[in-house]
Amino acid sequence: MSKRPYKAVAFDVFGTLIEIKNSQSPYKKMMKWLKQQGRKPQPNDAATIMSLDGDFETIASYLGYQLPVPLLAEMNDDLQHDLKHMHAFEDSIPTLIELKNLGYKLAICSNAATPYGERAQSILPPLDAYAWSFKVGANKPDPTIYRYFLNQLKCQPNEVLFIGDTQLADVDGPKKLGMSAQIIHRKNGESLLDVLQPFLKK
Repeated sequence: MSKRPYKAVAFDVFGTLIEIKNSQSPYKKMMKWLKQQGRKPQPNDAATIMSLDGDFETIASYLGYQLPVPLLAEMNDDLQHDLKHMHAFEDSIPTLIELKNLGYKLAICSNAATPYGERAQSILPPLDAYAWSFKVGANKPDPTIYRYFLNQLKCQPNEVLFIGDTQLADVDGPKKLGMSAQIIHRKNGESLLDVLQPFLKK
């Protein structure tokens, strides 16, 4: 048997392993309100939200604002809707289990706000490494977040295959660090197996 080309597979989460039906996007609602208060949107606003480990009030306070009670209640309702309607794609959990059974180390690497990441982690089976932006304090494609799970896996970049649905964060970023990477087109009906097979059979 030939030597395996990879020791580990790393996955993006949302749009790759998990989807949210009809997301209410409460954080976008918060940013819209902040804009109405006269705050100019910043290019790194989304990255800031996903790299802070805290609730809506914590994030708003960090940005220098206090959310009105009715808006906070509405955002929390939206959040509960999203968490309730979050589920793994049909092939995600079976594929992760199969890869584990084949001896691959597995990691997830995701730009996510705290409640979304925590809920997603509870849906998926236990894996070997987790690089959540809100825990690392950095977002893809910052090399810091990739190195975070590489250290947990004790793998070199060239030993890891990265799968995700966003070109910059899930392909360009990992490749720049030396990993192999491939995009998955869930909206076109592509499965994890479709993406993985050509790489893992080399």
